[in-house]
Amino acid sequence: MLKRISVRQLTVGMHLKEFCGSWMEHPFWRTGFVIKNPKDIEAILASSIQEVWIDTDKGLDVEASVKAVPKVEVEAEVDKTLSQVGQYRPVPQPVSREAEMERAARICREGKQAVVSMFAEVRLGNAVDSAAAKELVQDISDSVTRNPGALISLARLKTADDYTYMHSLAVCAMMVALSKQLGLDEARTRSAGLAGLLHDLGKAFVPIKILNKPGTLTPQEFGVMKGHPVEGHRALQRSGNVDPVALDVCLHHHEKVDGSGYPKGLKGDDISLFAKMGAVCDVYDAITSNRPYKTGWDPAESLRKMAEWSKGHFDPAVFQAFVKSMGIYPVGSLVMMASGRIGVVTEQGTKSLTTPKVKLFFSTKSNLRIPPVVIDLSRPDVSDRIASREDPAKWRFPDINALWSGIDDIRDHH
Repeated sequence: MLKRISVRQLTVGMHLKEFCGSWMEHPFWRTGFVIKNPKDIEAILASSIQEVWIDTDKGLDVEASVKAVPKVEVEAEVDKTLSQVGQYRPVPQPVSREAEMERAARICREGKQAVVSMFAEVRLGNAVDSAAAKELVQDISDSVTRNPGALISLARLKTADDYTYMHSLAVCAMMVALSKQLGLDEARTRSAGLAGLLHDLGKAFVPIKILNKPGTLTPQEFGVMKGHPVEGHRALQRSGNVDPVALDVCLHHHEKVDGSGYPKGLKGDDISLFAKMGAVCDVYDAITSNRPYKTGWDPAESLRKMAEWSKGHFDPAVFQAFVKSMGIYPVGSLVMMASGRIGVVTEQGTKSLTTPKVKLFFSTKSNLRIPPVVIDLSRPDVSDRIASREDPAKWRFPDINALWSGIDDIRDHH
């Protein structure tokens, strides 16, 4: 029998069936477990969750005075209330990058811990908690809807140690943004986001010494690495009831349109739209991120390099849509202005891919830092323009990430 109780009534030995609240409000990746440690109760009490469902058939009950309420009745009442409202979830309203950045940082931080736990569960042979994964995808999707540049650019900033986990969040966010650019409906957008979150699940079975190796992989090690799509697909199949799109992208995100990819060497139209999307998002995040064996490339330079590969690697239409979703100069790109000033892109413009908002902070004429100022290149009263992309390695500005993000120590937000 399921009972809805106050968190203050929880005791060791109860079977916690479900939290009453958003996934982001509680500290656990999974639900449906017997509470064995008093610290678990302390963690729940410290969260904003007020009530939970317990299953008295699988664990201890509360005193008899608490009346059991069949969960189906509660759900029916909720459905009735929601149908009267006419909308299950309010549509997030667009906000500025500054307004979304702190919220996006929290999603990155807490989402990373969720993915770490998910990988750990899969290594143990346990099923993926699809409901919790979908909650995380919704939170990421809402952030992208409010401001696409915030979370996507933050997720690019990752250490070598947390790359695999943050990569999952980044690809999820980019899959959502790309889906919106392609005009996919809400259901397919959520499926694409879930596929992005789960696409690298097979890396849970790749030894850390191979994942984080600072040098070139040996042929044997590369063979192990190339097995991760099949391993991930197998793990998702074992989980059961997983979105078919997630299964497809997990297995096929390393396929290339010219047939030179793996594991099956699929060509052209034999690769699904979602797998083609996954391939673009996966590669972009990989080459813009710092890895054990290389420093990440500048976002704008990365798109230029991907354009060079696009004929054989990516579907041209999907790649073009991806560029439109990110901007020719993605957030974080270092640019030289016609005026001789150097700046970093902080947000995309609404009118043109070539007119983003840029924070100017350095003068090449005086070779000195200048007080940072943000200019919107789409405004008619702004005459300056981007003259070229710049290589951050050449200039070595130590605070470039803080300049575009507005977060002084961005590492604290991961």
